Amino acid sequence: MKIILERWRKWLLFNGWYLQRPPWDTEMTPPEVEAYVQQHPAGRALELGCGSGLNAVRLGRAGWEVVGVDFALRAVGRARQRAAQAGVQGRVRFLTGDVTRLEGVEGPFDLVLDIGCFHTLSPQGQQAVLDRLEQLLTPGGEFLLYAWIQVGAGMGVNAEGIARIQERFRLVQRADGWEHAGQPSTWFVFAKTEG
Repeated sequence: MKIILERWRKWLLFNGWYLQRPPWDTEMTPPEVEAYVQQHPAGRALELGCGSGLNAVRLGRAGWEVVGVDFALRAVGRARQRAAQAGVQGRVRFLTGDVTRLEGVEGPFDLVLDIGCFHTLSPQGQQAVLDRLEQLLTPGGEFLLYAWIQVGAGMGVNAEGIARIQERFRLVQRADGWEHAGQPSTWFVFAKTEG
């Protein structure tokens, strides 16, 4: 019962944020995503916690076939409008759903992008995402992850969580930084091992 109540609380919270523009919706594709697009050929991508679709549409403009998933209905509605305005709705589609289940999402994907969704999940939710990504990523496919690093009991990914990811995926790159409020954060690139 506690888990169900927590899911409802999060659903209401995130949908409420999209009554206006949430603070994380900067309307700018991060330079790390821009660099990734420039350095990799287009393929299939999955964006977890896609929000209003900015980054999924950016990938679509670069020729990627993209599926974006978010559980905020308003965010997905905005994302679909953004894709239509950009003329990429044939390459980019958005689903309302739970990233810990990813129902209706079929791989394989060359890239999974997550900018700030994974770190909001419980350790069990993070584990469920990793289980599903193992099935959805192509061999050699990459998981581009931006996450807060947990401080104390706050939200984020802790050392144990990072170790769980590295049990399944090879760390390719890590760039540590800081969020605007002094929150430690990191861009990771993990790769699914081939074979």
